[in-house]
Amino acid sequence: MESLPFRIGIHPINWVGEDVKEHGADTTFEQIVDEIQALGLTGTEMGRKYPADPAVLKRELEQRGIQLTSQWKSVLFSDPAYREQELEAYRKHAEFLQRMGSKVISTCEIGGSLHFDPRRTPNEKEVLRLADDEWRSLAEGLNAAGAIAREYGLKLTYHHHGGTVVERPEEIDRLMELTDPELVYLLFDTGHAYYGGADPLEVLRKHYDRIAYVHLKDIRQAVLDEARSETADFVTCIRKGVFTVPGDGCLDFGPILDELSERGYNGWALLEGEQDPEAHPAYDYARNALIHISSLVLSRK
Repeated sequence: MESLPFRIGIHPINWVGEDVKEHGADTTFEQIVDEIQALGLTGTEMGRKYPADPAVLKRELEQRGIQLTSQWKSVLFSDPAYREQELEAYRKHAEFLQRMGSKVISTCEIGGSLHFDPRRTPNEKEVLRLADDEWRSLAEGLNAAGAIAREYGLKLTYHHHGGTVVERPEEIDRLMELTDPELVYLLFDTGHAYYGGADPLEVLRKHYDRIAYVHLKDIRQAVLDEARSETADFVTCIRKGVFTVPGDGCLDFGPILDELSERGYNGWALLEGEQDPEAHPAYDYARNALIHISSLVLSRK
């Protein structure tokens, strides 16, 4: 959309689930990137159906005029015992993304998470919030990883995320306070901000100077309310359909787009739905989201 100062891309999670593996299990890489091209979009993140060989992936994306914007990187920095191996893995991740021409690394702490922390057991039911010493260790690890990212011409963008220890507005605030603003940036995600109890527009305004990457995701309020009443965990919420694309949920994207535009944000903003593509076909929902965003932009001219 030429009237926006930033570029809109789309995440393959609309076609293939990352946290819910049965979503889009039979979908092919070729279908995903062909439909991205058909939508007229030129940015995508790495997905689990994408070729792991950088040369193959680069060729396939370039043939379709698509740029790899980033790839998710889980880290376990809140436990100092994992620091060195995590930083070694982070460097390899940065090397890959540099080769692909990406500029940001989507980064998320998994310590304490019910679903992602390898130290948790199947019978546990809640996210374990961090103690003060774990927060300090997390910040130190992120600063070190941010320095590695900078070596490769990349920015570490921290993804506040449902079902993790940096989910709530006060946790986002604390992470930003504890980390070096020259090394650790923010991945602003509208859906995860709302899921975590924040007003997405307030998060955007408060932390704009740290934002280097954006995910545009909507929420189905009725599904969220039902899930909360049942104390459903994060992955169960996804299976219930709590997330969808902009224009199909309860969030007002007009002020968010205005704020990004007025501030001159010029990075990538990726559409995300993270829902079952059999029930909610990715191409159709993405097309509708683009129509919705276009209508919001036109209504504000």
